[in-house]
Amino acid sequence: MEYRQLGASGQAVSALSFGAGTFGGAGPLFGAWGSTDAREARRLVDLCLDAGVTMFDTADVYSDGASEEVLGQAVKGRRDRVLISTKSGLPTGDGPSDAGTSRARLIRSVEAALRRLGTDYLDLFQLHAYDAATPVEEVVSTLDDLVRAGKIRYPGASNFSGWQLMKSLAVADRDHRTRYVAHQVYYSLIGRDYEWELLPLGLDQGVGAVVWSPLGWGRLTGRVRRGAPLPSGSRLHTTAEFGPPVRDEDLFTVVDVLDALSAETGRAVPQIAVNWLLHRPTVATVIIGARTEAQLRQNLGAVGWSLTGEQRARLDAASHRAAPYPYFPYQRQEGFARLNPSPV
Repeated sequence: MEYRQLGASGQAVSALSFGAGTFGGAGPLFGAWGSTDAREARRLVDLCLDAGVTMFDTADVYSDGASEEVLGQAVKGRRDRVLISTKSGLPTGDGPSDAGTSRARLIRSVEAALRRLGTDYLDLFQLHAYDAATPVEEVVSTLDDLVRAGKIRYPGASNFSGWQLMKSLAVADRDHRTRYVAHQVYYSLIGRDYEWELLPLGLDQGVGAVVWSPLGWGRLTGRVRRGAPLPSGSRLHTTAEFGPPVRDEDLFTVVDVLDALSAETGRAVPQIAVNWLLHRPTVATVIIGARTEAQLRQNLGAVGWSLTGEQRARLDAASHRAAPYPYFPYQRQEGFARLNPSPV
């Protein structure tokens, strides 16, 4: 396993992390992802630790907190060997204090996560969404207080826009508060919007990418094929509307190249898709998930080898999409590259 720094922090993380969204199995969305219980989860954690995976990611909204509970049971007795990442900020109920990142909500959310996970600190605590109703100063100061209290080691964000993340970092710097070191983002061969603004921001500000859904919401598993119906067991049947959209033609253009590279390398399609991500700038760790041991073993095979430069270039070309305004206008002009060197 390869280990990388988490943004501009001293914390090293494994290049692959494990996503516990399949733990618990409550509700229509997460029930479709999986329903792994504590016994099964412990076995998956065993396999991860044997492979060198150190970080395990969850959230309070995953199966209404059941994911955190199951993960806590699965890592019991070996807390010192793992990094626990969780998130809060999305609605967990209908009450006025059941959403957002106010001081009261953040403190309550952290305390609840610690109880469910059976631990006294969180290695990485991320805001699951930006809360426009709460002043950034209140959010940043609360997270800094939680760091100073030893409840969390590092704060991060998830699914922020560029200006939201930059404003948060600027306020932290101005007020001498703890900065976000990580940004949990969607990034895949069929979803490269991260590169337009968030990737250059991450490079400039030392914010590491924690990548979720590297297989494009289950579309790059190697089972979704041009001209064929969705496999009967695919979670896309019930969860497609919740995930990032993608045009069929864009998807299958990428799948065609992945199939060709699979034949050349002997590697599975998901392994190639994840391996491509591991060579992108700012990527600290890629979150993999699995409902079964077989799926996990396959996903763990994404490390320990590399595509050639020519192979990566073919994937780059197949997955390239024209950038929107204001990122595209001057890219073809002489001198633009000198003013704005490409991070990718």
